[in-house]
Amino acid sequence: MTESVILEVPQDILDSARLTAPELKLELALSLYAQGRLAIGKARELAGLSLWEFRQVIAARCIAAHYDLKSRNRDLQTFT
Repeated sequence: MTESVILEVPQDILDSARLTAPELKLELALSLYAQGRLAIGKARELAGLSLWEFRQVIAARCIAAHYDLKSRNRDLQTFT
């Protein structure tokens, strides 16, 4: 079983940022993904979105998809 960590964010901080708790989780997931600190699967899990939904948000925010040489080679092997 995976452990959870509870992060307390004062409501006035959320109010000042004009964010709900789910929106804050999305922003954190997007930031960590954009920095290369989370893979897309873990980032979408943190955001609470499907892979399709998370990819749509990434595209809308103009965040570059992470696609390294290893992934490219694996995809080429799959298609050949």
